[in-house]
Amino acid sequence: MSQIAVLAADETDKNFVDLGPIGSTPWIILGVLLMVLLAIDLFRHREAHAPSEREALFESLFWVACGLGFSVYVFLTFGSGAFGEYLSGYLIEKALSVDNVFVWSMLFTSLAIPVKYQHRVLFYGIFGALVLRAIFIVLGSELLEQFEILLLVFGGFLIYTGLKIIRHKEDEGDESTARGLSLLERFMPVTDKIEGQKFFTRIDGRRAATPLFAALIVVEATDVVFAVDSVPAILAVSRSNYLVLSSNAFAILGLRAMYFLLANAKERFHYLNHALGAILVFVGAKMVATRWYHMNTWVSLGIISMLLVAAVVFSERKNRQLADHESVNV
Repeated sequence: MSQIAVLAADETDKNFVDLGPIGSTPWIILGVLLMVLLAIDLFRHREAHAPSEREALFESLFWVACGLGFSVYVFLTFGSGAFGEYLSGYLIEKALSVDNVFVWSMLFTSLAIPVKYQHRVLFYGIFGALVLRAIFIVLGSELLEQFEILLLVFGGFLIYTGLKIIRHKEDEGDESTARGLSLLERFMPVTDKIEGQKFFTRIDGRRAATPLFAALIVVEATDVVFAVDSVPAILAVSRSNYLVLSSNAFAILGLRAMYFLLANAKERFHYLNHALGAILVFVGAKMVATRWYHMNTWVSLGIISMLLVAAVVFSERKNRQLADHESVNV
């Protein structure tokens, strides 16, 4: 990349990073890297098994390392401005995706999907999510380029959604679950019998979906719901399709490991919804204000990080208080 392009990528005080015509090489590197990582993940989990907590922890750390490692490539190739926008997008998507984990947990429980088969559903579900997010991001970015007034619409929607999340969000995903199953049943029968890792089976000679395929359809349906929140949120911190797509992809790829690590820990994160809602309100306000004021990328990243850290700290403090209260009562 030329020196001029790198200098342009560092201009973040007044405008979003403009990478200019980056050429095909960065896209090829990103695509090959994602395919290799997906292939490795599929190979490691080729045999159905329930991941241990230790395995889930190390896999989560691996995926985080991959996401942060790619940020180094972004820094070396496009400069510090692009690096900051990539990290902001990655952190926002990672934070907002935590709710996916808890919705998946309720979904698999309601459909009685054994833990050892859940990875297969999530692998293909996340692969589909990557395609859907790419479409959403390209369309959203193009719309914002053509119709600047949509900044106010997207920003207002994020603020509304954030306030709704702060108040309550216990049943998000339930409506999508019902709709997903209803849609599938219109096209083929759905059996309640699980046949290993198979998505389809035959009943009286007729093709039928197993609970695993039903779960896959619902995972995709709920991701559409979450994408409506997360894609505008990331577009509030970057307008580069390359940075938005790559940060989104690396954040999503680590969701399977995060699910097996955190699925049963929702009760420990008492203030998670407050933090996620506050992040959406913040990025929504930032998007609305973009027409008049562009906040420095590093300031935005710092505020988002502080909100997440505060949620963890106050949640742990409440856990200790509850534990102390129970010990006193005993």
